[in-house]
Amino acid sequence: MTLRVNGVHHDLDLDHRVTLLDALREHLDLTGAKKGCDHGQCGACTVLVDGRRANSCLLLTVALDGCEITTVEGLAAPDGALHPLQRAFIENDAFQCGYCTPGQLCSAVGALREAAAGHPSHVTAATSRATAGPAVLNAEEIRERLSGNLCRCGAYPAIVRAVAEAGADAASTATGAEVTA
Repeated sequence: MTLRVNGVHHDLDLDHRVTLLDALREHLDLTGAKKGCDHGQCGACTVLVDGRRANSCLLLTVALDGCEITTVEGLAAPDGALHPLQRAFIENDAFQCGYCTPGQLCSAVGALREAAAGHPSHVTAATSRATAGPAVLNAEEIRERLSGNLCRCGAYPAIVRAVAEAGADAASTATGAEVTA
């Protein structure tokens, strides 16, 4: 099978039961995505699959043949410049132990893409749902969109500030791999 991970082509010969998380960590040595609950409930393993966020612990790698995968390692630009969300997380002290941070970052990129595309969330006002265009990212909207990512240290207020700050930057929906494409 073939995966393109962070802009790099990989031919893999894996058992059909290997999850994407295990393939990334054990076969490609990309340890940014973390194994938290292994049940899709904590979000520590969140990556982008063809630009959409996904819990990598729930996905069988064999089902992703030909997909583009972006992990936290692939968010930065090829020259090493940090992604706008990574900078915002640092500037807003949006992490404590850091275990959930890779999943939070990938989820935030996906959430910003969804909002920019006009995809409503559960809390998007009914009037906003009827109009085309980007969703307004207030604190409530950001909290709802990132609700699948848990932070045991309780850095949520800083995470919301960081996403709101980065959300104003159009580059926040791009990844390092897309810069090279």
